[in-house]
Amino acid sequence: MPKLVRLYISSVLCGFALAAVFVALLLALDVAGLRHLVLDTRSGWLGGLLLVVFNGIVFAGVQFGIRIMRMAEPEDEPPSGRRLRAAPLLQPVPVPVRQPRR
Repeated sequence: MPKLVRLYISSVLCGFALAAVFVALLLALDVAGLRHLVLDTRSGWLGGLLLVVFNGIVFAGVQFGIRIMRMAEPEDEPPSGRRLRAAPLLQPVPVPVRQPRR
């Protein structure tokens, strides 16, 4: 299996795991009365499933994007947080300006 496909599958699995934890926390903390809607209504399981699926899609996309963007960091530069010293600034040179007489 190509490395990029393996990277995508692992990102999707990580994203859906994060989504399941996120929805579990939403239900445990009863944010906006979601626990009552999901657990006490007849088709509330469908709402809970849709919360997990749609949040999983979003979190998987974010995970994959972060991993792809981190691959683009060049290895010859110092790690972030350590800046190179800037080259010394050039000294300004005065330029003579002629002013017309009044």
